[in-house]
Amino acid sequence: MSLRKLLVANRGEIAVRVMRTAKAMGIATVAVYSDADARALHVEVADEAWPIGPAPARESYLRIDAILEAAKKSGADAIHPGYGFLSENAEFADACVNAGIIFVGPPASAIRAMGSKSAAKALMEKASVPLVPGYHGTDQDPTLLAREADRIGYPVLIKASAGGGGKGMKVVNVAGEFADALASAQREAKGAFGDDRVLIEKYLTRPRHIEVQVFADTHGNAVYLHERDCSIQRRHQKVVEEAPAPGLPPERRAAMGKAAVDAAKAVGYVGAGTVEFIAEGDGFFFMEMNTRLQVEHPVTEAITGQDLVEWQLRVARGEPLPLTQEQIPLQGAAIEVRLYAEDPQRDFLPQVGRLDHLRLPVDVPGVRVDAGVRAGDSVSIHYDPMIAKIIAAGTDRAEAVGRLAAALAATEVVGLATNRTFLAAIAGHPAFAAADLDTGFIARHAADLLPMPEPADDRTLALAALSILLEEARVSAAAADPADPFSPWGLAPGWRLNRAAHVDLTFSDQGARIAVRAHYRPNGFVLDLPGGPLPVEGTREADGTLAARLAGVRLKARVVRSGMKLTVFAGGTERAIDFVDPRVASIDATGTAGRLVAPMPGTVIRIAVEDGQEVTKGTALVVVEAMKMEHTVTAPRDGRVAKLHFSVGDLVDEGAELLVLEELN
Repeated sequence: MSLRKLLVANRGEIAVRVMRTAKAMGIATVAVYSDADARALHVEVADEAWPIGPAPARESYLRIDAILEAAKKSGADAIHPGYGFLSENAEFADACVNAGIIFVGPPASAIRAMGSKSAAKALMEKASVPLVPGYHGTDQDPTLLAREADRIGYPVLIKASAGGGGKGMKVVNVAGEFADALASAQREAKGAFGDDRVLIEKYLTRPRHIEVQVFADTHGNAVYLHERDCSIQRRHQKVVEEAPAPGLPPERRAAMGKAAVDAAKAVGYVGAGTVEFIAEGDGFFFMEMNTRLQVEHPVTEAITGQDLVEWQLRVARGEPLPLTQEQIPLQGAAIEVRLYAEDPQRDFLPQVGRLDHLRLPVDVPGVRVDAGVRAGDSVSIHYDPMIAKIIAAGTDRAEAVGRLAAALAATEVVGLATNRTFLAAIAGHPAFAAADLDTGFIARHAADLLPMPEPADDRTLALAALSILLEEARVSAAAADPADPFSPWGLAPGWRLNRAAHVDLTFSDQGARIAVRAHYRPNGFVLDLPGGPLPVEGTREADGTLAARLAGVRLKARVVRSGMKLTVFAGGTERAIDFVDPRVASIDATGTAGRLVAPMPGTVIRIAVEDGQEVTKGTALVVVEAMKMEHTVTAPRDGRVAKLHFSVGDLVDEGAELLVLEELN
């Protein structure tokens, strides 16, 4: 079967990943892009790129007609769907086949069979695969669903029948919370997948999430490429994935692998797929099958030495699987984390904006980075806020953990809040080192993983001050009169006539002003810091690294300035403070305390109150949707709704006041 030109119907790191493998195989590549992605990395990497519509995904990346038209005009004979968007859309798979284009994925019949969680559970039940107790029926009457939840026993888990990734998924602990959780889950499911059907399952209290990578070809061969542990999750979305699953006995690995292959064969599967299980104690239970390549596939590649995208393309060309089950190796261990533009200190709210500075750990031994963005790119409200995947591999798990910690220490992002320090806290946690894993890991260790921010320490202040002083010296030297190279005005920026040579710097940290006096010395400075005087010296290297000595202690750091904000990276930590420059107007943060504001840019999808309505503390007021997730703004106190500023369907900016809540008389 001919496969000479491949269109990748996706964006970001997966599009870049697929195209690089295709090029290595001698296959020409075609990208598609929305108006927001005209200068994106995947567009630059492709041999050619075609526009498909405006920024919203439903008007571009989810338009089957536009993608097929781009394939036709470009002469592509195959389409790779990546993951997300149309990757598990049976209609898209059928449309490709009907257009005479190879769909690099399973047949539409397999997508349909496994695309509905309820239908998949019924299929697994017939195959005698263990299932978690639950309701997987078609009757979606809310009263019936509530009754089924009572029968199963709380806590229960509501899940979107047609999707995954944590969208449309809610944990309900008591019967009184069920109705609101069901309505929210159905809205999220409808928005993300166009289908508001749900299923209900018993919620296990300390389960592990273990998934098996399967592969099948058109010649009747099917294998599993071992398993991945994806237990560390937040809001049912994977945060850390690793292979193989720590502590999994060989007989359990074989049993889960066989069950996964049986599931694939039962639906006539072709290509890459993932069968997901939930395990607790000695038991494991089928959850769902993802009929696509997974975000976490690089850890499987690391322990098997195989390129799964290459496998996909070979199977799509009609070739048999490259290896038999007995030939698939299992070597070492690998761990992947997802670096997101999100703010852990604000309940992980996704962030939107420009990546002013981005330094990824591409030079750390044993580390692979899959990224779809560069410094200067923007994270958009329209798409997933993932910046990069960082994958660390080693001869054993301990080495992989060490390399992961080193990789995260070398990662720098400025311009947007990220989860880097949160990921580093996981990598460095004793429970993670001991592989004490389950889906409650983050909640159980939240105090360690999400500590309250501490005031800037003397080291941070010293490095920030040194960076400012070195930059001012550079600017002063550059402005010196070339006709008088020995002028003290150019050589000694701290020189004062009849005065001690010093300069005062002011920083702002968490609303507090901190004064630092810098006394000039022949080889550096003495800084008056909150903890006392500290001698410092240093130089800035060509790559921007700050080579500093603090009281004789040598260290490497980087201080990145974005506006008045200084982000200090040193010793694997990062800390941001503001420089108060007396030469520019002071900029005071605009507080939002007491105001009911949008937590991030998004769309108002529900208004739960009316003008004049009295509410109590905790009452849901407005629901804002952004990046396919709902964020509910609740009443911070008892009060009366005095004025609503927006309507359902309105777009709002971060910090926009949604309503006025006045005190009750």
